Amino acid sequence: MTAGYFNPYRHGFVRAAVCVPRVRLADPATNAEATLALLREAAEREARLAVFPELGLTGYSCEDLFHQQALLDAAVAALGRVLEGSRGLPVLAAVGLPVAVEGRLFNCAAVLRDGRLLGLVPKSYLPGYREFYEVRQFAPAERAPVSEITLLGQRVPFGPELLFAAEDRPELVLHVEVCEDLWVPVPPSTYAALAGATVLANLSASNATVAKDDYRRLLLASQSGRCVAAYLYAAADGGESTTDLAWDGHGMIYENAGLLAETERYARQPRLAVADLDLDRLLQDRLRQNSFQEAARHHAERLAAFRRIPFRLEPPGGDLLPLARPVERYPFVPADPARRDERCQEVYAIQAEGLARRLEAAGIERMVIGVSGGLDSTQALLVCTRACDLLGWPRERILAYTLPGFGTTERTLGQARRLMAALGVQAGEIDIRPGCLQVLRDIGHPFAEGRPVHDVTFENVQAGQRAQLLFRLANRHGGLVVGTSDLSELALGWCTYGVGDHMAHYHVNASVPKTLVQHLIRWVARRGGLGPEASRVLEEVLATEISPELVPGEAGGQPVQRTETVVGPYALQDFHLYYLLRFGYRPPKVAYLAWCAWHDPAQGPWPEVPPAERRAYGIVEIKRWLRVFLERFFAASQYKRSCLPNAPKVGSGGSLSPRGDWRAPSDACAGPWLESLREIPDQDP
Repeated sequence: MTAGYFNPYRHGFVRAAVCVPRVRLADPATNAEATLALLREAAEREARLAVFPELGLTGYSCEDLFHQQALLDAAVAALGRVLEGSRGLPVLAAVGLPVAVEGRLFNCAAVLRDGRLLGLVPKSYLPGYREFYEVRQFAPAERAPVSEITLLGQRVPFGPELLFAAEDRPELVLHVEVCEDLWVPVPPSTYAALAGATVLANLSASNATVAKDDYRRLLLASQSGRCVAAYLYAAADGGESTTDLAWDGHGMIYENAGLLAETERYARQPRLAVADLDLDRLLQDRLRQNSFQEAARHHAERLAAFRRIPFRLEPPGGDLLPLARPVERYPFVPADPARRDERCQEVYAIQAEGLARRLEAAGIERMVIGVSGGLDSTQALLVCTRACDLLGWPRERILAYTLPGFGTTERTLGQARRLMAALGVQAGEIDIRPGCLQVLRDIGHPFAEGRPVHDVTFENVQAGQRAQLLFRLANRHGGLVVGTSDLSELALGWCTYGVGDHMAHYHVNASVPKTLVQHLIRWVARRGGLGPEASRVLEEVLATEISPELVPGEAGGQPVQRTETVVGPYALQDFHLYYLLRFGYRPPKVAYLAWCAWHDPAQGPWPEVPPAERRAYGIVEIKRWLRVFLERFFAASQYKRSCLPNAPKVGSGGSLSPRGDWRAPSDACAGPWLESLREIPDQDP
């Protein structure tokens, strides 16, 4: 099998389904057909894993009927029917039934594929409290007298410590547990994850009570996060007995603490939820998290008991298979408004607290900052005002200077002046052009002789002049220079090294990407807490073309330099940065995810982005700008990051501080990353 580029199986994904059939109590034959119907649907949707509810072939709420031989025989016969019906279906399935073994009855998950019974996993922990009486009917897994049984003419591994490992996809290792096993302090799946399981499955009944669904989500998020694993959960539906209980048929798929898919609760028909599991992500996170491997070493004796059962995944072929999981266009910015508000509030708190603590520790009572009227300096100035408020200082202790140069437009200059006035800081203005001309004369630059030569020397003289003025102003007034450049600029090397916007006494934006800066400013503007004039200016800043403003343009208009025509659209480059920095993905997978997120602007929710910015990117454009990102990130920028000033880490997406998330040589070769770009096609499907 060779999956094409636009097939998620090509990029380390495996599709899983949680299936909730409409059970008929104590009727295994009918339940077998219902199970097969959903199993076939899972196969049609190209899933390769399917999980069904606890005791789904009989119904969970049979109680003492489990001691009736007729029901037990019918359950085994139903399993035989499912086995027969699974022939030709490339789906590894886990279904529930009671199984008698040498005089003991076990609540089991039967794992099967293509007519073969791969293993039987008995439930480890039996609840005997409140509404649960399983200890009356079943024996726990530790009472199993054997490790292998014969069932339906097949010799089958039996026990809770079975790992189902895909021979043709080594990153896929499945462990199965049953309902209450998840609810105990140390679930069996914890040890399974340490033993190598990347996908954990739970066959559950779990009756419905008020707010229990929230608790289930909490359990699954926590367990999948601690185990750095995917977790598949399928619970019994309303066909169970309602003598004393109700049932909601809650199915969920989690991956490393994040919800990927969920079934509708209380539906009166069979249903399933599917999602593509990113096994690369799980392995990358485990690789980085050395404490995970240390935990495995500490429990090595227990882990030695696990047995691996091989099977073949056989992923589907074909070039185009839509990805069955959400991929947010702005990974640093939640699309959900409530989560986005929480994120913005938290980012401001981290930035302001970091700055306030540094001022206290240094015994400095003034801040010096350059304000250009653009995004980054606006965000940094907002952080300065919040730090002042935290410390109980008047905002006059912020010494804010606008430093117009040869490329400064009337638009941004006016925005800087109005913003400083609206925020009540101590505002100043210094024209840097005379000083820059003197430097250009001293070094014999043709611009000083009246020739319009706007080269890198011309640009960096202005950046350097601004920086040295801010540092000297800090000396003069006993202040701390607050840096403004952001994470995106550091990744792309889009900042002037040394005495330029790269340097400051303390940075506040260094781990905040450009796309998040925009949303932080928009969040403050929309809240209106700084007054209507400040909100108006902030909205104007957001509508201004992103530019370094170092080359002269038309007075009063948008800047003549457009940063994104050089380094690429920040929406795309921040996307590339997130997946390379946070997960270490190969460029072809990064491009594939970018295509999934961006090729159709009508698909999925947008965060608060103006309609004019809601555009599409095809694979050709994504490949082009990914090449630019890789060339700038690996070949031209690390030396700037190696001496980055102190700055607080803001998000789990990572930072580029050499004292934090990123330690790399300044002279590394970008060859392996650039070479892999050949795998990306040159046309959309």
